[in-house]
Amino acid sequence: MKYRRFGRTSLQMPVFSCGGMRYQYKWQDVAPNEIPKDNQANLEATIHRAIELGINHIETARGYGSSEMQLGSVLPKLDRSKIIVQTKVAPFKDPKEFLSTFETSMNYLKLDHVDLLSLHGINNQELLDYSLGKNGCVAMARKLQKEGRAKHIGFSTHATPDVIIKAIESDEFDYVNLHWYFVNDLNWQAVLEASKRDMGVFIISPNDKGGKLYSPPKKLVDLCAPLSPMQFNDLYCLARPEVHTLSCGAAKPEDFDEHIAALKYYDEAAQTIAPIEKRLREEMTHVLGDAWLNSWHKDLPEYFNVPGQVNILEILRLWTYARSLDLVDWGKMRYNLLGQADHWFPGENSGKVNGNELSSVLGSHPQAARISEIMHEAHQLFFEAPKKRLSES
Repeated sequence: MKYRRFGRTSLQMPVFSCGGMRYQYKWQDVAPNEIPKDNQANLEATIHRAIELGINHIETARGYGSSEMQLGSVLPKLDRSKIIVQTKVAPFKDPKEFLSTFETSMNYLKLDHVDLLSLHGINNQELLDYSLGKNGCVAMARKLQKEGRAKHIGFSTHATPDVIIKAIESDEFDYVNLHWYFVNDLNWQAVLEASKRDMGVFIISPNDKGGKLYSPPKKLVDLCAPLSPMQFNDLYCLARPEVHTLSCGAAKPEDFDEHIAALKYYDEAAQTIAPIEKRLREEMTHVLGDAWLNSWHKDLPEYFNVPGQVNILEILRLWTYARSLDLVDWGKMRYNLLGQADHWFPGENSGKVNGNELSSVLGSHPQAARISEIMHEAHQLFFEAPKKRLSES
């Protein structure tokens, strides 16, 4: 395993983290006696395999159903000085609810402290205000920190870049969990801002939301050879020193294997990925043209400033990578969450988009003439039945 200093926490963080949202029994709290023995055995085997590999960062959340409770049967048996435990608690309007939810987490985990406590899902300005307001949730988290029950305070986010950067610039957080990978460069400025403040940077879901890379299309497989698409994405992220760890949401012990194999190239990550990235970008240019790739994402209105709250930016991002690299299944998975996932993936799909209304908010965008057509094409390409988030399934 390779390790990186996790920003000002000074924790030596493994470059892969054991994310806790895939191996649990249910996305809802259940009684301990309802957990099937084979499910618990698999979870514990996954944790032990992670530790054997040097992946000593175990990450979970109050929002991950039975995950914390099931981890409470294995984590207290490990050498506490050798593991880094992180849980995440949503910010609430009433900070007392934040504290009571934290207590629930700790009771399930059966630990006296967590090394990393995240405010989970600062996904819009309102939730940021709940966090940073006078005597708000950050103040409560700092109280827990003084008591020694949470060593370092951070936040996780699915927000638009402006909200993420506001949270980072508050200087109230020691680290951030965010999305950034090959198919989503939009948060790179936020990563740089975090790095300026010596914050730890944890990348959320590079394998699933980063392209559904556990089930890649043949075109992507061919373009990424001799690496797998998942290994390419790992090294693409880790080639940047500003990034410290990538979440592996393992469902079973062997789910770590492909990532571990990528570490063979760790010391030459930039050189290894360079020809692959060149091929990928050349193919994207061949299919879509330089004009589109250089300008599609610039100066687009956020969903809350678009009639019907259509999430133009996300839809165009999904279309861009699906159209050029055959990531259609990934595009469908994400697109059909629009309108169903609240602030975790906000905005609406383009099924009811009005071309005239769209033109009114695109202004002088260099691709304005194409965008209305592409929004319609994206709906035809992606739309199936609306999907729920895993936590609501």
